[in-house]
Amino acid sequence: MPNKLIALAAERLRAGGVVAFPTETVYGLGADARNEDAVRRVFAIKGRPAEHPLIVHLAEIDQAGAWAAEITQPARQLMARFWPGPLTLVLPARDDVPRVVTGGQDSVALRAPNHPMALALLRKFSGGLAAPSANRFGAVSPTEAWHVRTAFGMQVDQLLDGGPCRYGLESTIVSLLDERPRVLRPGALPLSALREVLGEDGIEFGEQPNLASPSVSSSLPRVPGSLAAHYAPATPLEIHPIEALPARAAALLNQGLRIALLRRNQSLRGKPSLPSLPQFLLPARAETYARSLYARLRELDRFAFDCVLVEAPPDDETWWAVNDRLSRAAASR
Repeated sequence: MPNKLIALAAERLRAGGVVAFPTETVYGLGADARNEDAVRRVFAIKGRPAEHPLIVHLAEIDQAGAWAAEITQPARQLMARFWPGPLTLVLPARDDVPRVVTGGQDSVALRAPNHPMALALLRKFSGGLAAPSANRFGAVSPTEAWHVRTAFGMQVDQLLDGGPCRYGLESTIVSLLDERPRVLRPGALPLSALREVLGEDGIEFGEQPNLASPSVSSSLPRVPGSLAAHYAPATPLEIHPIEALPARAAALLNQGLRIALLRRNQSLRGKPSLPSLPQFLLPARAETYARSLYARLRELDRFAFDCVLVEAPPDDETWWAVNDRLSRAAASR
């Protein structure tokens, strides 16, 4: 653990600086959540609209009371089971929480990341860090330090390199503002894990897992990553069942476009013959697919294809977070 670098990063945060740091999900762009000027600088660097709230990252469960006006029993259960980990909880905000952090809302999103470097930084800093993903607003999230360096260069005061992120997708977001917990964003923590704690009927969905309508209802609190178009690479994406890929590829080739295929790494026995095109592979299992997805999308951008045809993953619950990110990335075209 580079203790001197972490101590320097904490010092810079106390001085109002902005530090990029790794978590188990994606890299974050952090600032002192109590310093409104520092938080506004995060918004400016990222190009993030002011009404989009940030997640406050904490080192310990007992710090949540400094930010949340009320912590319900389900919230305590989830914290005890999944913190530190890839779970963000939306709770009523205390009056003293800067509304620049919450996007002007009376709720605050809290999380304790499960990454040794992130936790070391948070403990050294001794406070909450407001941190969105360390990328330009709406773009693919960073899962390695060089992704952050490429996006921001010297705009960030310090970048802590903690290697590739373990999960590669953002945290699951659960709102505790209503009587029953409600999932507002699927993410790295699977829904099955939430049900183990809350019961089969103990959780609701801010949106049903219907990828044709990925935007969150305006009656629900705004949370990161809830726009219909988000997480987008520079190259336009189209998502199709593998059976439809040959015909769609032929149509695009007839238009003189440069295209590529992105599919799961599995046997094509019994599947239609795919055209002779550049093919990029992702793992066949949901967890490893998710871990590699953003890095693969960044790689595809280097080739400047006119379009990438993506094999639609399975539509079962295990793939909900992956399908959510792909649908939003494709919507951006």
